[in-house]
Amino acid sequence: MVSIADTSRIASEGGVGSVFADIVVSNNEDEILARNGHLALAQVRRAELKGVLVDTGALTLCLPESVVAQLGLPLKRRVTAATAGGMIETAVHDHATIAVKGREGVFECLAVPDGARPLLGVVPLEMLGLEPDLVKQQLRLLPDDTLDTYILA
Repeated sequence: MVSIADTSRIASEGGVGSVFADIVVSNNEDEILARNGHLALAQVRRAELKGVLVDTGALTLCLPESVVAQLGLPLKRRVTAATAGGMIETAVHDHATIAVKGREGVFECLAVPDGARPLLGVVPLEMLGLEPDLVKQQLRLLPDDTLDTYILA
């Protein structure tokens, strides 16, 4: 039997069936200030991340500590997290806006050590209606405007 940690490790090493996505992550607090005219749009802290691993073994968005610092994401709490490489002491940060494939949402993110691959986990995938297509090795948009909608109330 293969565990979630094993599948995450295989995927993080670029194994068979890996799906990668280009995403933009920004500081939602900056986005609100810009939307209300209190900050120039060019001053919104954001990072374009290429080749982020889509990992259904990860719960949420995982970003290297340097990206979290660059974005100025506020600390929510300190946690112990289980990773494919073992247990780590880390931090959960708030107000990360994720934009991917034309969909956008605000999520918590987990800081991972610099050098670790950024991960797009299952919670943002489900909330944004994105599904990994392992055959085509890409993200697929689930419908949100038909009777087959992924949105459940």
